[in-house]
Amino acid sequence: MKPEPRAERQQALIERIKSMFPLDWEIVRHMGAEPIPHHLKKWWFCLGGTILYLFVVQVATGILLLLYYRPSAAEAFESVQYMMADVPFGWLIRSIHSWGANLFVGVVFAHLISVFFLKAYLAPREMTWVTGVLLLFLALGFGFSGYLLPWNTLAFFATKVGTDVPAQIPVVGHLLSRIMRGGSDVSGATLSRFYGIHVAILPAISTLILGAHLLLVQRHGMSVPRSVEGKTRRSISFVPDFLMRDMVGWLAAVGLLAALAAFFPWELGVKADPFAPAPAGIRPEWYFLWMFQGLKYLPAKIFGIPGETLGVLFFGALGAGLLAVPWLDPRGKRGIVVAALVVLAAAAILTVLALLPVPGEAKP
Repeated sequence: MKPEPRAERQQALIERIKSMFPLDWEIVRHMGAEPIPHHLKKWWFCLGGTILYLFVVQVATGILLLLYYRPSAAEAFESVQYMMADVPFGWLIRSIHSWGANLFVGVVFAHLISVFFLKAYLAPREMTWVTGVLLLFLALGFGFSGYLLPWNTLAFFATKVGTDVPAQIPVVGHLLSRIMRGGSDVSGATLSRFYGIHVAILPAISTLILGAHLLLVQRHGMSVPRSVEGKTRRSISFVPDFLMRDMVGWLAAVGLLAALAAFFPWELGVKADPFAPAPAGIRPEWYFLWMFQGLKYLPAKIFGIPGETLGVLFFGALGAGLLAVPWLDPRGKRGIVVAALVVLAAAAILTVLALLPVPGEAKP
């Protein structure tokens, strides 16, 4: 039967598009039709796609903010103030970017925790886990470097405290602190340095590692819980079934971001004055609170070694251990799960304690 003219036009358009983009369309078609285990329809298996979506939101809103931001101690605060007061919807874009940063870190944490307890780091997915942990570290780096950019009082003194922490590392600590600050103290040089890290270095590294992570996921496929391994499993196609479920997560994320930005706009605060005393109650962002509070509880000396030095080394060892999980637990034993639960419980308790008001302490 001869195809109808409309079908011929559609086929011609498809062929024209293929000729314009010389890709291996058979591979693209295969990726879209890739079978996905049916258990992945549950919402926590869509967190990876939500992370990718939030990353795109951060890039898009960050580019819009770059159009008006001026990275200098004399003009940074005023440029953000101008964006919020005079640029149409500037306050909304900044609020979406700020809330999106917090949501991004939270979803990365949630995704990593779900992957850990589902044992998805076991062979052959060791490097998938490693690239995922590196993306978590990069997300924390984005949060830390971006916090100073508005150049307000809270960000200035929180960054001062945060850049003091590496100085506790033996031998190289003071050098690392000076490199981060661009000098002996937080100044305009620190702002310029953090700006470059935030808008150029971290995005470039994140794009490379994110690409490697997605490639590894595509190469090894989606992990399967051990409880259903070896059993006959139903599957769904990536397009449109799994993609549609992913898009529900994206819509939920954009709805939450819009609500937070509209009803709880991100405040700018007061311009930083490097010569003013630090206000009481200075705290870092919520994802650093457990470390901040833990260092406060350490005594000045432990076996003759500064307590803060041991604390910083302990946190560094935790980060290294997180990277090495696939090799620390190659068979998926329960011991590492118990250890992880203890660490998560301790971090949660320390975070709550850090959020509790201290009698006589003014709110920052």
